[in-house]
Amino acid sequence: QVQLVESGGGLAQPGGSLRLSCAASGFTFDSYTMMWARQAPGKEREFVAAISWGGGITYYADSVKGRFTISRDNAKNTLFLQMNNLQPEDTALYYCAKRKLRVLGDSRNLDEYDYWGQGTQVTVSS
Repeated sequence: QVQLVESGGGLAQPGGSLRLSCAASGFTFDSYTMMWARQAPGKEREFVAAISWGGGITYYADSVKGRFTISRDNAKNTLFLQMNNLQPEDTALYYCAKRKLRVLGDSRNLDEYDYWGQGTQVTVSS
């Protein structure tokens, strides 16, 4: 069965960095767009970044553009999110997700993703 397991979360100071990983199994990883989303306490889950199956196309939320970088290693079935210059408003539970269909195009709609991990907590505080 499809499994997505996030890791790498933790506590960071403002201006600091963290690198999240998502280990995928149970499907052909290099055939699907993958995404990172986040959910802060009391807020709806929101799109953070997405990457096409080959890694050549990426999308970012305006709030993280220039600070976060999404990437993938298809040989290791792993998705990454490098987060730099972290701010307190980045505090959230971060999820990785697999897109439902093997299609290209803007992939910011969370409803287009069918499998989600359990999340990894990122807390940014001094």
